[in-house]
Amino acid sequence: MKTCGNRNYRKWLALMVSGGLAVTALAGCGGSDGGTEQSAQTEVSEGIKTAAEDNKVTTFALPDGSEESEIYVEPIADLPDDFIRGMDASAVLSLENSGVTYYNYEGKEQDVFETLAQSGVNYIRLRVWNDPYDADGNGYGGGNNDVATAVVLGKRATAYGMKVCVDFHYSDFWADPKRQHAPKAWEGMSALEKSEALYDFTKESLAELLDAGVDVGMVQVGNEINNGMAGEEDVDTVMDLIASGSRAVREIAKDYGKDIKVAVHYTNIEDYEEVDTRAANLQNAGVDYDLFGLSYYPYWDGTMENMQAVAENIENTYGKDVYIAETSYCYTTEDGDGFANSFAGTEDLVDGYAATVQSQATMIRDICAAADEAGALGVFYWEGTWIPVGDADADNTALWEKYGSGWASSYSSDYDPDDAGLYYGGCSWDNQAMFDFTGHPLASLNVFKYLKYGATAPLAVDFITEVAVTCDVGGEVTLPDTVEVVYNDRAANTQEDVTWDAEQLAAIDTSKAGSYEVAGTLADGTAVTAQVEVEMVNYVLNPSFEDEDTSMWKVSYEGENNPTDFQNKADDAYTGDIAFHFWSGDSDMDFFIEQEFTDLAPGTYQLSAYAQGGDMSTDASMELYAVADGTEWTDPFMMTTYADWQNPTVTGIKVTDGTLTIGVRFKCNVKSWGTVDDVTLNRISD
Repeated sequence: MKTCGNRNYRKWLALMVSGGLAVTALAGCGGSDGGTEQSAQTEVSEGIKTAAEDNKVTTFALPDGSEESEIYVEPIADLPDDFIRGMDASAVLSLENSGVTYYNYEGKEQDVFETLAQSGVNYIRLRVWNDPYDADGNGYGGGNNDVATAVVLGKRATAYGMKVCVDFHYSDFWADPKRQHAPKAWEGMSALEKSEALYDFTKESLAELLDAGVDVGMVQVGNEINNGMAGEEDVDTVMDLIASGSRAVREIAKDYGKDIKVAVHYTNIEDYEEVDTRAANLQNAGVDYDLFGLSYYPYWDGTMENMQAVAENIENTYGKDVYIAETSYCYTTEDGDGFANSFAGTEDLVDGYAATVQSQATMIRDICAAADEAGALGVFYWEGTWIPVGDADADNTALWEKYGSGWASSYSSDYDPDDAGLYYGGCSWDNQAMFDFTGHPLASLNVFKYLKYGATAPLAVDFITEVAVTCDVGGEVTLPDTVEVVYNDRAANTQEDVTWDAEQLAAIDTSKAGSYEVAGTLADGTAVTAQVEVEMVNYVLNPSFEDEDTSMWKVSYEGENNPTDFQNKADDAYTGDIAFHFWSGDSDMDFFIEQEFTDLAPGTYQLSAYAQGGDMSTDASMELYAVADGTEWTDPFMMTTYADWQNPTVTGIKVTDGTLTIGVRFKCNVKSWGTVDDVTLNRISD
């Protein structure tokens, strides 16, 4: 999981927990390594009766043709019947114990796993942490997902005919590329001892699940292990850990006569080469596994085409099956619990998909279609059942803390002080759930059962593409004559004429920066809005040197050795991590860095930059300059000391034929030093 990117958290305040929950204790363990025994809350709200309690299996048939629905779903031709239509539902128990109630499509209270099965979900993914509790038995949050919790949830999933994927993190809390903390009980172990402990934990945990009747079909040996696992980063050591987990799964599968697939799981798939390297490491080490899992969040992890290329490379080069281990998309921009969302669904939307129920369904359908086309075995939606606890305007902290229903509790600070311990709080995922904030299933949840044959719905507008126009200061605002109307059936998309409010358009003041809204109307009376931003556009390419491609910058120097470089050191940059840097310990320096433009609009421009440095002699000189039509404008400046940022500025630059050269030049003494950053060129008037 890409856990919580949110940097807002609510301080813990005492809040009395409302009654009405039927709660019993089920003994859980802190792992097979002698960890402290804990208890898991295991009953759901009063009135719910599950198939698991009757020790029977209830299944639901998929449609054998297209059906009428509230959502439109384009069919995926020849989709295999066993295509994984998965859902991670790890937080369900903690939510129910916090007072959450789930309903069916008729509005009646119902086991959420029954609703998932009715909607075409055939696989449930459950994360497992070794010991997600502090020394006093307080849960770290995120569902408090120990083995005992997985047993309870796994039995409920099995009772509705769904297989279970066990996602071992081999950590006491979240494991992902940012963190792979070893379980507390494994601290201080050698690599060999840790490998043995991982083997034991895997084998004993699976035995507990299988003895309880959970239909385990797949086991993930680690979660998003790009940069290590269980506190280990050395590639050979990580390969040994994966091999130990795999061996445990193989032995348990044989002992129980079960076909259980061994999976590994990686993310950051926008980096094709990195994923290929991970697969090569597994092959070179001879690791025994069946499935290569990929996290693919379309708003974070690149295009679907790249996802397909990564999947096909794994299949064709390394001979392994692939599945999408995690994906999701939002259906609303609202926040349901007062803890901000990881994916806002505003400026971060994927083109062609809005924050609507229909777009959520369409996105999941399209990811499944792309995965199937690439030969992947299926897709798991991440935590589609993680809805809010309490109201958005309430302080829900006490519930999050007591039952672990937020992404992290304050108690996690002893284990993960640098992230969860600082930013603990509620759910940042509620706008990406497939149930609304009150626990009722969204129409988009049914996308899973409609994947093969599709679903029809009355033609309806899903959304109108947002109109956003940027105008340079001194320029002229031009709004489009048409807007794109996006329908539930995307084949019906069309461009519609739009009439903009003339008075609002005329009231825009382009002489200075500002934000405006202009109302518009379609022929049928539908209202649309254009966002107009009048701003100082920075025409400099790679102005703060953050992009790897610096070819637009020309660096020239006197002497044999180049005293400059693009330095990756945030402390010496004005913004970001990289700045243009200079230093020479051998000789005085005489150099410049500049950029040329050939297609600027005629007008008056302003140039500025930031620079800091020191150890300059009194005769050192440096100046910001601009050259156009044979005229040069300059602003001399002097660097003084570390972090004393100078801001030289050149104004009144006249551009008539579109060409301009800008730069900074230095003549300075040996062992002087400095950095230049954030070069800005604005057009300020005609």
